[in-house]
Amino acid sequence: MTAYTGDVTTGGPTALRVLDEVEIRKVSVGPMDNDAYLVTCRRGGSQLLVDAAADPDRLLELVREGNETARLDVVVTTHRHRDHLAALTSVVAATGAQVAAGAPDADAITELTGTSVTRVLHDGDLVVVGHLTLEAVALRGHTPGSVALVYREPEHVTCPGAVAGRAHVFTGDSLFPGGVRRTTTPDDFTSLYDDVTARLFDRFDDATWVYPGHGRDTTLGAERPHLAQWRDRGW
Repeated sequence: MTAYTGDVTTGGPTALRVLDEVEIRKVSVGPMDNDAYLVTCRRGGSQLLVDAAADPDRLLELVREGNETARLDVVVTTHRHRDHLAALTSVVAATGAQVAAGAPDADAITELTGTSVTRVLHDGDLVVVGHLTLEAVALRGHTPGSVALVYREPEHVTCPGAVAGRAHVFTGDSLFPGGVRRTTTPDDFTSLYDDVTARLFDRFDDATWVYPGHGRDTTLGAERPHLAQWRDRGW
């Protein structure tokens, strides 16, 4: 099996990471090179999709890669921007999946897509998918309701490449290699910077893997030395 790097291209193959409890699949879709992630419970086949961003046919193919019955339990939309939800209606219609999103963005997502958000998420809420539990982390600033999802590996691991207790964070557009995402006002930047610092960097160690909404993956360890630079530049 090819080692997971997180490097994907639009129209290209799926990047697959296999851990003890979970398989994580990453693809790039749409004209804005959005990353979408499928999280599959290895024990029972339950699945969660992070951001039905674009190209529903490709995303449904991704769902089938994870589970040949095309089971999809929930779609988590990380925030309300159109490029992260263009395929939401089609994916939900085809799979019957529930839709979860940060509470302040939920109404806007419903209005933009015509698809109801069936679960609103607040900071610290748990999302259970089969035998997996992920934590919602509110990262306010890029949009009021932006959320990340955190999965932790178990304390005892056997798969090559697994790390006991390591966190995996799906950050949407709130954290990328090189900084936080665009904000529209200084107050929004301060809010996002403070949340990312307190709720991610202060809580999780350097091995924490970051899966952003666009582009390449990173780790908190790779980004931590630059926090003061991000604060000083204001973006």
